[in-house]
Amino acid sequence: MKILLTFCLLLLSGAASNLYPQDTLEISLQDFIEKGVANSGQLKYSRTNVQLAENRANLAKNQRFLPSLNFRSEHAVVPGVSSPNGFAEDQIYLDPDAKNDWEKFGMFNRFRISGVQPIFTWGAIGKAISAAEEAIRASEFEFQAAKDDFEVRLFELYYSYVLALEIERLLEDANEKIQQIADKLDESADEGEDIDETDVFKFEVFKSNFEIQKAEVNQSLVFVKETWKYLLRNEEGHIYIPSIRFLDPLSFELSGLGYYQSAAFLNRNELRGIAAGKEALTKYMSFQKAQNLPGLYFGFTTTLASTPVRPRQPNPFISTPENTFNTAVGFTIRQNLNFFQSKTQLERAKIEKKKIDYLAEAARDGILLEINQTYQKAAVAEVKVEKTDEALVTTKRWLRMEQQDYDFGIGDVKDLIDAMKMELELRLKEKESIYEFNTAMAKLNNAAGIPLQLLEQN
Repeated sequence: MKILLTFCLLLLSGAASNLYPQDTLEISLQDFIEKGVANSGQLKYSRTNVQLAENRANLAKNQRFLPSLNFRSEHAVVPGVSSPNGFAEDQIYLDPDAKNDWEKFGMFNRFRISGVQPIFTWGAIGKAISAAEEAIRASEFEFQAAKDDFEVRLFELYYSYVLALEIERLLEDANEKIQQIADKLDESADEGEDIDETDVFKFEVFKSNFEIQKAEVNQSLVFVKETWKYLLRNEEGHIYIPSIRFLDPLSFELSGLGYYQSAAFLNRNELRGIAAGKEALTKYMSFQKAQNLPGLYFGFTTTLASTPVRPRQPNPFISTPENTFNTAVGFTIRQNLNFFQSKTQLERAKIEKKKIDYLAEAARDGILLEINQTYQKAAVAEVKVEKTDEALVTTKRWLRMEQQDYDFGIGDVKDLIDAMKMELELRLKEKESIYEFNTAMAKLNNAAGIPLQLLEQN
C-alpha cells in the first residue's frame, strides 16, 4: 500500500511540474524593452490620445460625402373616412359632411429620408481634414516622447539586474578571501603568535560591514526580480535573467556639449509635437475663416406614406399626408450670421497659437537645462570609470604584495585587511561607476532625442 501511495504522489508531482514550468530564460536588452513597452499600462493610456486624434480625423473626412443624411418613420392606428353624401373616394374632399369612420381602422405608415451634400465650401472641409491630420502627428510625437522616457527607465532596470549579479559574484569572491584571513588569524592564535588585538577588532568590524553589504545586495536582487516579473507578465511562468552577464562600459564616446544641444533642438519629439500642434491650429484657423463664408449645398428629401383605409386624393391642391409619395431636390446657400461669435472664436485661436509659441520657448529652455545636467553627469561618470579602473589596478598590486608578505610571515595582518578592504571598495565602486556611466549616456541620448538603439549598437 505504501509503495502504491508513493508512486501516485510521484505521478502527481510530475504532472504539477509540467503544468507550471519554471524555465529560466535569458533575455536581451532589446527584447526586455519591447516586452516592457508592450505591457505598459501607462503607454497604452498615452496611445489612446493618438487613437482619439485619428477618430477626429475620420469624422472630418466623413463630412465630404453626405454629412447630413437622416431617415425617419412614423406609425399609428387611424380611422377611415366616410362620405354621407355618397361622393366617390377620389372626391371625398368635396363633401362638406365628410367625417371619420370610427368603425373602420387601419395602419398609418410614413417614411422620410433627407440628405445634404456640400458642393462648394471654400475648401473648409479639406482644411478641417488637414488640421485633424496634423493633430494626429502631434499626438504621435507626444506618445513617442513618453515611449522614449519609458525605454530609458527599462534600460536602467535591465542594467540594475546586471549590476546586482555582478556585485553578488564580487561579494562571493570577497567572502572566500575574508574566510582565508579568518583562518590564518585562527591558525596564528593556535600557534601562539603575537597578534595585535586591535587588528582583530578591525577585522571583525570589517566582516560585519561586509555582511551588511551582502544583505543589501540580496534585497536589491529581490526587488529587481519582482519588478522584472511584473513588467514582463509572461503567462508561461518563465523566469527571465539578463543575457548580459558582465557589466562593461558602453563603447560610446562622449561628444561635445554643442552636439547634444543641436541634436535635441532637431530631434526631440516634444518640440516636434509642439510644431505639429501649431501647424494644426494654423490650419484650423483657415478652416474657421472658410466656414464663415457662404457655402453652396445640394439637398434632397423623399417622403412615402401609406394608409389603406384612407383614399388618396389626386387633386394637387389637396394635401393627403396619409397617402403620398413626393421627392424634392434643390440647391441651398448657407451663411453663418453669428459674426461676433465667429470673430471671438478666431481671436481665441490666435491666443492659443501665441500660447503654443510660448510653450515651445519654455520647452527649449527646459531641454537645454536637461542637456546640460545630463551631460555633466555623463562626463563625470566617464572620468570616474577611467580613474576607478586605474586605482583598482594599483590596489590589486598592493593586495598581491601584502598577501605574499603575509604568507612569508613578514607581513602585517592590518595591512592585508586594509588592502583587501580597499580592493573590495574599489571593485564595488568600479561596477557602480560603470552602471552610472551607462545609464547617464542613455539619459543623455534621450535628452538629445537620439534613439536608444543607436547607443546599443555602438
